[in-house]
Formats: sequence, C-alpha cells, structure tokens
Amino acid sequence: MLVSKRPEAMLLLADGTLFRGRAIGVPGTTTGEICFNTGMTGYQEIFTDPSYTGQIMVLATPHVGNYGVKTGEEESGKYSIAGLVVKKFSEVWSRPGGDAPLSEQLVEQGVTGISDVDTRKLVRHIRDRGAQNAIISSIELDPARLMELLQSAPAMEGLELSSKVSTSKAYEVGGRDATYRVALIDFGVKRNMERCLTERDCLVKVFPMNTPLNEVLAWKPDGILLSNGPGDPGAMPKSVEFVKEVVNAGLPVFGICLGHQLLAESMGMSTEKMHHGHRGINHPVKDLTTGHDEVTSQNHGFVVRRADAEANTAVEITHVHLNDGSVAGFRMKDKPVFAVQYHPEAGPGPYDSRYLFDRFVANMQAHIAVEHPLHLKA
Repeated sequence: MLVSKRPEAMLLLADGTLFRGRAIGVPGTTTGEICFNTGMTGYQEIFTDPSYTGQIMVLATPHVGNYGVKTGEEESGKYSIAGLVVKKFSEVWSRPGGDAPLSEQLVEQGVTGISDVDTRKLVRHIRDRGAQNAIISSIELDPARLMELLQSAPAMEGLELSSKVSTSKAYEVGGRDATYRVALIDFGVKRNMERCLTERDCLVKVFPMNTPLNEVLAWKPDGILLSNGPGDPGAMPKSVEFVKEVVNAGLPVFGICLGHQLLAESMGMSTEKMHHGHRGINHPVKDLTTGHDEVTSQNHGFVVRRADAEANTAVEITHVHLNDGSVAGFRMKDKPVFAVQYHPEAGPGPYDSRYLFDRFVANMQAHIAVEHPLHLKA
C-alpha cells in the first residue's frame, strides 16, 4: 500500500537555524526549549515523562515509531513534550504485545512534530550552541513569521512548571498492610517511581506539591520522597521553603532530579542552567561511597552548583557525573537525607541505580527501629 506524502513542516531555532522536513502528529505550530535525548529505545516513556513539559524533544536514534506503543509503559497519563523532532518516522510498526502505532497516539495526544530532519546535525548544533527555544510548524511556513512567533515564547530559565503537572488530589498506591509508608511529593512524578517503592513493600501516598507539611505528616509517613519534575528550581521559592520544613521534620528523605535540586536550594546550594543538559540512558556516574560506577538514566537541564556543594560543610557529595564532573548526588551528614540528580527508577534506562531505593528503605527501617520499633513486622 502506498503511503501519501506528509505535508511540509519547518523547525526554526532561536539563533535562526532552519530545518525543513515533513509533518507528523497534529498539524499546527508549537514552541518550547529544544533538547535532545540519546536513548536508542524508550520513546514512549520519554514522551510521557512530566519533566519534559515545555520542551521540544529531538531523538538521536534514527528510526522512531517502528515498535509502536504499549499500554502500561507510560510514565504519566498524557504526553508531556511540547513537540517532536525525528529523522525517520515509521508509520509501520511491529511488536509482540504492542497496542497501536505511535502515529495514532501522537494525534490522540495533540503532539505537533517534524520528521525527515538531519537529527545528527541538529544534535551537534545544540551541543555546540547550547539550549535555546525553537518552533515547529506545519501550517505557517514563512521563516520570518515563525521567528516573530518564537520571540514571544518564554525562556525555560526562570520558569515554574511543576504546578502544571502535579496531581490535584492525593492518592495511594500499594498494599494497605505494607511495612513502610512513603509520602511522595509530586512535582511531576513518574509512575515507575511509585512501582519501585511498592515493589519494596511500601504503601505510597502521592501528595500535590502545594500540600501543607502538617497534612503530609498527619498521614504518619516513615519517609518522604521528593519527585522529579519540570522547570527551573530557582523559580520555586515556596517549594524550597516546604522542602526546608521537610528536612527539619527529621524523617528519612530521598530527592530525585528536581527533588535533588530543591533539596540543594533549601540548604543554600544554588542551581544553574546547563549548557545543553543531560538526557539519555547511558550516562556514567560514580558512587563515591562505594567506588562503583553505574550507567544511569538522566533528564535534566539544571544542576547543583558544584562549588556550593563543596563549600557546604553539612553535606557530602556522594555521586559525580563522569563526563563533566557535575554533582550527581549528595547526602546530609547528620540526617537520613540524600538525593541524586538522575533517575534510579529508570523508565527508560538501565537498572544499575535501583539500589538507591534500597538505601531509602534501609533509612526508613533504621528510623522506625529507633522511633517506632513496634511498627516493624516480625
């Protein structure tokens, strides 16, 4: 069967670089900060990761859509990306257990994208020139008009986005008779994070990001997890104050990605915008507490300023990114509080970092043994 040629589309970067290609998804115009992910698989998990809110995603893998989509592999209830850029887009798919073609889901989710782009050239351009806003359109093909529209798009730096994706109502996941109770603060949580906790005998209650701490503590959690999420942590002063209260409550705390950054901000360590970020499933990290290296899943455009972490006598840097030496994790020296910049739940990605959830559970077990010894199961 012959497939009709898709309409023309354009991708324009803020620095004036123009790419021409073919439309995918929903016809339209979309703007956002352009970024790239080097993962060769896992596009469904990437598209549904709330941390990508406000970002146009470039996939480095040359073939996208060839294994379709499968129910149960989503990281949230909807697609979060602002737009999609690929090289070869496959409307033909094949996969045991698959449910539908990616082309169908892009339309259902309202995603505007472009294919037939030299993504190798584009990724190298972003890597060299840095993160910047971009616009995709399949209905407006005048570059001058596209630049006008692009100039009105907000910059990611200084943008608070977690309130757009945080749950509006608390909910529970896991068995009621679980050994541990974890309060998960939702700044843009991924479902695999919840799974990693329930697999470790935890009852998880997911709270909206603006929930007062006394309401969280009234549920009597054994530990608190601060989730990942989108946007600039430096634009979230209320959340920083909330996290400061969380730390002072004395419970075990685990921060992931944005949660890691908010913990740092609450301790006086500033965060900064990266040149082009870390996004992929093959980023090397060293655990300084064990000396072991791990391959990690990462997705972040901001990072804790290393000089601030090194100068803070209350914390110890526990993990470093082996490509650029950036802070990938830290812990408080006098409290059961630790955090990592990457994604140990790995959706998508390798399982090397799942041990961090075991560390969190061990911290809760130790805390319960001291504070509530009768709470532990025999």
